[in-house]
Amino acid sequence: MVERVQKILSQWGVASRRRAEDMIMAGRVKLNGKIVTLGDKADPSCDRLEVDGKLIQPDQRPQLIYILLNKPVGVVSTCDDPENRSIVLDLLPKKLTQGTGIHPVGRLDFNSSGALLLTNDGDLTLKLTHPRYHLPKTYEVSLKGYPPEKTLQQWREGVMLMGKKTLPAEVEVISRSDQKTHLKVILTEGRNRQIRRIVEQLGFRVLRLHRTAIDKLTIYPANKNSLRRGHYRLLTPSEIDFLKHRANLIIETKGKLKM
Repeated sequence: MVERVQKILSQWGVASRRRAEDMIMAGRVKLNGKIVTLGDKADPSCDRLEVDGKLIQPDQRPQLIYILLNKPVGVVSTCDDPENRSIVLDLLPKKLTQGTGIHPVGRLDFNSSGALLLTNDGDLTLKLTHPRYHLPKTYEVSLKGYPPEKTLQQWREGVMLMGKKTLPAEVEVISRSDQKTHLKVILTEGRNRQIRRIVEQLGFRVLRLHRTAIDKLTIYPANKNSLRRGHYRLLTPSEIDFLKHRANLIIETKGKLKM
């Protein structure tokens, strides 16, 4: 079947769709001996497709993997790091990372912890990380000081951030003690370091940022063992079906993405 080369690479677990596009633009991918350009199509059953000189074999397509990880602070949410810091793949056994194309779905910054999805399903990654569409994500946030209700209401209604107003957010005060305020925050968008930047803009400082759930996928499931910091679990078939249904629902109700 003829497909765009970046889609083939994501389906074969070589890289996420966006990372595959970066590889193509860097001249690392060849089709029948010629360097691929964005938009080129191929049929894996008859075309010769190479990445960094290594032939992609149709019968070597890896099994799809879906993981929920409780990322610790001090670990980078990428597949490699030029500063040689610990990356999320270091927390997984080699059988899940070598030659499978597994990668994080979105990011959780270096100083934050909590729920992070990883998969080698490139199509699902593309849908869940498209800048216009995001699953709701739940955070535990600890601030220095006691922001007044008026300030928190500003956050709920949306604030101007880098020239664009943020979407409404759920912001609930859990407790106030020892010159700290503990919040539960639910966002439906995922701008870079969004919570930290909003808090700073409102005149406060984040002391701790921990993501507890991505939509209904939580590291603190009811009546089950919590997912310990630095540990992971495979998603259940029903959770995988839920994610795929949510991804397709997003596309159907908010406009088709270019595949």
